[in-house]
Amino acid sequence: MRLLVVGKLSGQLSAAVKMAMSAGAKVSHVETILAATHALRAGQGADLLMVDYELDIAGLIEANEAERIRVPVVACGVGADPKRAADAIRAGAKEFIPLPPEAELIAAVLAAVSDDNRPMVVRDPAMEQVIQLADQVAPSDASILITGESGSGKEVIARYVHQKSRRASRPFISVNCAAIPENLLESELFGHEKGAFTGAVARRIGKFEEANGGTLLLDEISEMDARLQAKLLRALQEREIDRVGGTKPVKVDIRILATSNRDLAQAVKEGTFREDLLYRLNVVNLRLPPLRERPGDVVALAEHFVKKYAAANGMPEKPLSAEAKRRLAAHRWPGNVRELENAMHRAVLLATGTEIDEMAIRLPDGQPLAPADPHARAAQAASLAAETASRSFVGQTVAEMEQQLILDTLEHCLGNRTHAANILGISIRTLRNKLKEYAEAGVSVPAPQMGASAA
Repeated sequence: MRLLVVGKLSGQLSAAVKMAMSAGAKVSHVETILAATHALRAGQGADLLMVDYELDIAGLIEANEAERIRVPVVACGVGADPKRAADAIRAGAKEFIPLPPEAELIAAVLAAVSDDNRPMVVRDPAMEQVIQLADQVAPSDASILITGESGSGKEVIARYVHQKSRRASRPFISVNCAAIPENLLESELFGHEKGAFTGAVARRIGKFEEANGGTLLLDEISEMDARLQAKLLRALQEREIDRVGGTKPVKVDIRILATSNRDLAQAVKEGTFREDLLYRLNVVNLRLPPLRERPGDVVALAEHFVKKYAAANGMPEKPLSAEAKRRLAAHRWPGNVRELENAMHRAVLLATGTEIDEMAIRLPDGQPLAPADPHARAAQAASLAAETASRSFVGQTVAEMEQQLILDTLEHCLGNRTHAANILGISIRTLRNKLKEYAEAGVSVPAPQMGASAA
């Protein structure tokens, strides 16, 4: 994460900076409130501000809001004056860190506020296939569309792709298109010039320029309005952007990742999403299965969250009981990984014995998980398999089903056209014509792999 420290680097604040760097933060420093806003406006991005509580924190937050800059603030100060600490929180600071600092407290605050240190925990074969594909495409600069239900881990896989890419040492910038009002999103993405609108007192660098050389994640891209989609399409095609109120384009070098929990092909049919933009974004699709379709990950993730929240709350790490594991694996988790994480956070706080038993794992309404029924679990698995298979075809045209079958068979044959044609029961000429048609429409066609003939 990127940390901007605001204040004079006294001995205690310097110690806090060193601890933050040891915890993995990339730290920069300015001395004044005015310099902090100027740095953020000029594109020196930050995921978190650590501000001396003797400075005008309310003024800093107000100035940032006026510039449409939203970065969380934590206050810090020597002596831990209760009144000053309370004033800082009331002014908008998320946390207060007393100085001299403690390394564990610094690390915990950074993790709690930024939440960008989320390792990839994978045990289930369904997710292992997704990771394998992510590993294949990560070194390229291809745009990737990451799809899946809310809470399934789309941003986690996006960060994973960035970390495995050639741009790993450069910025990873995330923009939640659903969380930013439509009239502010354009400025957030592309920046603005002084005087472009009321309150634009100076040039503001947008997320495209802030991510230059690195990766830009457009989270929940389906929520972007049609006018802005057109501007985004031009940015992707030309690799240049226009600031709001600007008079000349600005070149950018970034890789685009996008996520959606909606069916964008259906959104295209409904006229709410541009088809040409979908083709630009969907060079490769990473579909994250919901947690109920990857039961092998449930216990591994649960144990990871137990360790995380035991450390965050200064509590001993307790193992999960056998019955707790059975109930965790049997639950469908409609809220996916996010729901499981919240449940395990509660369990860490509620467990009273030497283990985290089944009664400590509570649903949001306070009820415990239902007992695991092995017969019901088997029936649920069979039903889920049938549901998944049927859902993959419902709503598709015959041509779309044919395309999916041809491409899946070709991939199974490692790109060997002759073998695929034999399996499909069609001539090699028909197969080649179909593949040529798909390629011309912008569809990715599997190439022959090492040792597989392209005949």
